[in-house]
Amino acid sequence: MSVSASAKALDIAVLMGGPSAEREVSLVSGAAVAGALRELGHRVREIDVGHDIGAVIAALDLRPDVAFNALHGRYGEDGCIQGVLEFLEIPYTHSGVLASALAMDKPTARRLFAETGLRCAEGRVAHRREVMEGRVMDPPYVVKPLNEGSSVGVHIVTGGDNGPPRDEEWTFGEQVLVERYIPGREIQVAVLGERALGAIEIRPLGRFYDYEAKYTAGKAEHLMPAPLTEADYREALELGRKAHMTLGCRGVSRTDLRFDDTGGGPGLFYVLEVNTQPGMTPLSLVPEIAAHSGIGFAELVAWMVEDASCPR
Repeated sequence: MSVSASAKALDIAVLMGGPSAEREVSLVSGAAVAGALRELGHRVREIDVGHDIGAVIAALDLRPDVAFNALHGRYGEDGCIQGVLEFLEIPYTHSGVLASALAMDKPTARRLFAETGLRCAEGRVAHRREVMEGRVMDPPYVVKPLNEGSSVGVHIVTGGDNGPPRDEEWTFGEQVLVERYIPGREIQVAVLGERALGAIEIRPLGRFYDYEAKYTAGKAEHLMPAPLTEADYREALELGRKAHMTLGCRGVSRTDLRFDDTGGGPGLFYVLEVNTQPGMTPLSLVPEIAAHSGIGFAELVAWMVEDASCPR
């Protein structure tokens, strides 16, 4: 595949790596994206992002037409790199500063979801001391960092020997998000622009869909499309689209849902979070969902480049 006669070959900087806990995954995403962009006929530079990224981009011999943001985690999907790119007036992929910051800050996103009628798990922010002492709520519950992705730092507390993380294990700050554990099924929805592309069910072979299960082949089953009733499938798509719109996302996003169908009656969906920088690795869910909708990887990457902007 190459750039069509009606399209223009662009100079594209693929931003990848970075200093977050998700660095290695970002490098894989960035390499896959760079390969697709070269296949499409674009001129590509892969940039391993550090805290001097503004100076690095400004010093390039040729200013990029677009920055493809393949970063994951803090600094890459929390509004920081987005602000740098807006200052440099370089169009970039995915969500803007505000939506990125809102989605990454889980307590704030929860409040916004609740205000628009999206069901979230019972939860609150607690001090780490209270969490480590096991005084936040009766198990089972989930302990999360306020602003990490890819299940980094997530602990499911079920009681007994499986208690909260030990103090020396917790490196994510003094404030901790604690949520009631929702039993049932892991459903994830991809949104492209303002259109929900599809919903996939993840069945981890271990305890839950943790970092290892997300990025290690054979650690989780992917069921696409998610085996839901027609009505439940439509509801999942609408919840993903509504969560995307609530935060003001643009481009591609992925909404993580839990579907509790363990009570014998109609199942209930809970919105967990929105990922504004979904992975683009061989095991990533958005490309898999897109492929099921007839959108190949290169076509998905091309759409994201065309959608890039620099809102001011």
